[in-house]
Amino acid sequence: MSDGAALAGPDGALRCPWALSTDDYVAYHDEEWGRPVHGDDALFERISLEAFQSGLSWITILRRREGFRAAFAGFRIEKVAAFTDEDRERLLADPGIIRNRAKVDATLANARVLAGWAEGELDELIWSHAPDPAGRPAPKTLADVPAVTPESTALSRALKKRGLRFVGPTTAYALIQACGLVDDHLETCVARGAGA
Repeated sequence: MSDGAALAGPDGALRCPWALSTDDYVAYHDEEWGRPVHGDDALFERISLEAFQSGLSWITILRRREGFRAAFAGFRIEKVAAFTDEDRERLLADPGIIRNRAKVDATLANARVLAGWAEGELDELIWSHAPDPAGRPAPKTLADVPAVTPESTALSRALKKRGLRFVGPTTAYALIQACGLVDDHLETCVARGAGA
């Protein structure tokens, strides 16, 4: 059993242990997780998928991501904001996504809120909560990686204050990690520093 330290993957390179259970995770870990994400639509997608992931394994969302993208018009804020009650019913019947009423409703409501923001405003707000990398030593094991930080709590508060839903501090920290605001790859992980 792992002590939470980096483990050798199929190619012998050390990786964060969470990334080794499936090929989908290896690819996501190596190519996406922790790399900087910019753009309002791209960040809206990540907020939405992190909300859908709440209470579930990330692999469940990852394997349905293309279904989510198809169902939610590529997560283009303006398009999702214009969804009708018929679209909502379509989403709730779509087997390609997680058909959770509260999460579907939150995604639609968030798009309507964000449609009223200036271009680049979501990107600026999220990235304004990136912690100073100098104050964050590289984690040696998974035990060194927090689930919530002061930055994620502040980001959650800022998003909620502006009307967004399903953006609690843990979800906000998952967003911070996934979108490269921090580099939580373990110290000896092959992907550490890849997003810099």
